[in-house]
Amino acid sequence: MSRVWLSRCLIGAMYAAWVVASATAQTPGKAKPKLGMQPRMPDNVLVDRDVEYGRAGDRPLLLHVLRPKDRGEKPLPVVVFIHGGAWRAGSRDAGIPQLAPFVATGNYLGVSVGYRLTDEAIWPAQIHDCKAAIRWIRANAAKYNLDPEKIGVWGSSAGGHLVSLLGTSGGVKELEGANGSPGQSSRVTCVVDFCGPSDFLEFAKFKRTAMPPTASPQSPESLLLGGPVLEKQDLARQASPVTYASADDPPFLIMHGTDDPLVPYNQAELLYAALKKAGAKPLLVRIQGGGHGFGGPEVSQRVRAFFDKHLRGQDVTVSESPIDASKPAPRKGADAKGRAKDTRTR
Repeated sequence: MSRVWLSRCLIGAMYAAWVVASATAQTPGKAKPKLGMQPRMPDNVLVDRDVEYGRAGDRPLLLHVLRPKDRGEKPLPVVVFIHGGAWRAGSRDAGIPQLAPFVATGNYLGVSVGYRLTDEAIWPAQIHDCKAAIRWIRANAAKYNLDPEKIGVWGSSAGGHLVSLLGTSGGVKELEGANGSPGQSSRVTCVVDFCGPSDFLEFAKFKRTAMPPTASPQSPESLLLGGPVLEKQDLARQASPVTYASADDPPFLIMHGTDDPLVPYNQAELLYAALKKAGAKPLLVRIQGGGHGFGGPEVSQRVRAFFDKHLRGQDVTVSESPIDASKPAPRKGADAKGRAKDTRTR
């Protein structure tokens, strides 16, 4: 995958999302207006836009489905993308450029989920919506010829928080909600978490300066919970993926920048430690010098290998070695110093 594609994986800065959220409030069920140039869709990827996966009262809940134009008869595994934006901004459109390269291989189906933001509903609406989306995927397995036992989830920032909670809270009834596809499981097969919060009460100790500190009533986390985090401790625990860590949790790939100014690196360490202690199988990749958002060919390769391993049964190894955010990977056909090699056949 290209560096351009991976740069889109950042989903925008969390701070910018917090600043502009009020000015760009999303109409229920409608994606925000598209800004700037849109990435070109590969010719072999079809997109079913704004598919209803459930309802919150009269409010439709929508997602996009990405399908390969040319595929075999075998049911495909699914990669689900959940967008970030401080739970206040962003839309399901953000997942399209993330999922398209996977779908273009013909080996995956992609689903990009929209969920209610905090200007519309507070916690636990967001996880109720995400779980309804997973149940919808299973309920529509025959329609899309997908494998309901091979559903991987991926998200960044707020999306990283929600996919982590999908991973740890399988079977937790109070987080299921009743927004669609009753009787289906919301469990997932594997999780890729980019820089997501994992423990809200520990997060409240972080003295963030780039935006309102977590404990502040104006912080995205407090707006999510409907009041200051330290005054909503029961909800803070309920919303924390670490709360539910257990031995039957799916494999996790946790990637986080060591210099993240918005969600501190120790949130990744706390999630990793909780999963490890419970007997689950997490991987933690440190993005050395990375901020709130990162990319590059090596990040892409690890994500691809992780999904190939757990969704397609490929015999591949996913490295946990740190990735240096400040050191670009050599170009194909370049030597260790970045100089072009002579690759002509002799």
